[in-house]
Amino acid sequence: MLTVEQIRAKLADSSHAPAVFEANYRQAAVAMILAEGDKELDVCFIRRAERAGDPWSGQVAFPGGRADPIDQTASAVAERETLEEIGLPLNSIHLIGALPVRQIEREHLKILSPFVYYVGEGAQSTARVCEHHEVASVFWVPLSHLFDRSAATELEYPMGGSATSFPGIRYGDHVIWGLTLRILESFAEIVQLDLAARN
Repeated sequence: MLTVEQIRAKLADSSHAPAVFEANYRQAAVAMILAEGDKELDVCFIRRAERAGDPWSGQVAFPGGRADPIDQTASAVAERETLEEIGLPLNSIHLIGALPVRQIEREHLKILSPFVYYVGEGAQSTARVCEHHEVASVFWVPLSHLFDRSAATELEYPMGGSATSFPGIRYGDHVIWGLTLRILESFAEIVQLDLAARN
């Protein structure tokens, strides 16, 4: 499976334009966090808390959130939100690259900037739920699992009054799908591997 050095090199070779950053609630950022696992890199995910009015209520996501007026850059948003949500400190030393910006079709959110971080060893025992009203749980997935075809699944989600099937990646009781899966697809394209949920 991929090493952090290989991922860093692939991200450095990729070319995609960053979003013009404005510290307002129409922009958001997330952190795809890599840490050393027992045999390979692990990836950090959260399950969002069940909240009325949250379009991603209860879904699997990366740590992150909306920009605040105090934020100077999009990566600063991902770093602040990660610390607030799961207590894991990130900074520019941990940042190994950016993924393509995502345009979001939401009334009050238009741009999502994903970033990839590497935190070495021990993060799995450090990360914890800090904001219980936003995060229900934190879990780590071996990187190779995201590319394992046997992990591919489908999830039914109500859209426009009827259930619609979406591709996903199953890990235990969790299904990675939707916006988080699309971010992983961007990552897979850059590192030139086929994501499990791709057709």
